[in-house]
Amino acid sequence: MPALKVGIAGFGAIGQAVAQALDRGLPGLKLAAIAVRDPQRHADRSWQGPAPVYTDLAGLAQHCDIVVEAAPAAVFRELSEPVLRAGKKLMVLSSGALLRNEDLIALAREHGGQIIIPSGAILGLDALTAAAEGKIHAVTMITRKPPRGLAGAPYLETHRIDLDGITEPTLVFRGSPRDAAVGFPANLNVAVSVSLAGIGADRTTLEIWADPGVTRNVHRVEVDSDAASFAMEIQNIPSENPKTGRITAQSVVAALRKLTAPLRVGT
Repeated sequence: MPALKVGIAGFGAIGQAVAQALDRGLPGLKLAAIAVRDPQRHADRSWQGPAPVYTDLAGLAQHCDIVVEAAPAAVFRELSEPVLRAGKKLMVLSSGALLRNEDLIALAREHGGQIIIPSGAILGLDALTAAAEGKIHAVTMITRKPPRGLAGAPYLETHRIDLDGITEPTLVFRGSPRDAAVGFPANLNVAVSVSLAGIGADRTTLEIWADPGVTRNVHRVEVDSDAASFAMEIQNIPSENPKTGRITAQSVVAALRKLTAPLRVGT
């Protein structure tokens, strides 16, 4: 079978890590194109394999079978709509932006496209999706971050919460992921992924703690269902970009590998 052509939108820490993995070689996959702000600036970059096409967001879909979205959330719709309208697959990391553009799911259905959300910086989505085949009673996600990791969140500014004055673990938000969509746009993707896997963005409970005692972003998910009750916790090691965990890019590579692998493990 011909290799699946993979495109990457955005060339930051995640985009570069995924591109390097594809360039080194993933069975059945080919790095075909990268969308960047200035395609000419990257034209002389060296690659082990064939050089990808550098293009803008609008031109990405024509070169690819699947596009990995690793771009700023502000361009999410500009990127996503032509990919899904062309009936291609879109691997989404900005799931918080998807929550604000839910009509794209219908667009994918209409044109035969598919939206894929990898696990990213959270765990347990396979167990959640399995539990959702029965009845889930409650899902609670508890996020703990160093106070500086929440700096700039509009919710904190609106409610005049001074992060510099926090000296002990402090609950700064409790509500649903949809409630948090505007107030914590940079801290929402993992919560939205959990909600989409389980009982939705309105019924999932999200707690955000500013905790000066932690040095990593800590996410704990607690689930009560008719099939099982379980709790999971992950502590993410930052990548070169301190706002992005190393495991996020690895999750994308693992999800891509599953597309063509002879053996798939996990739901």
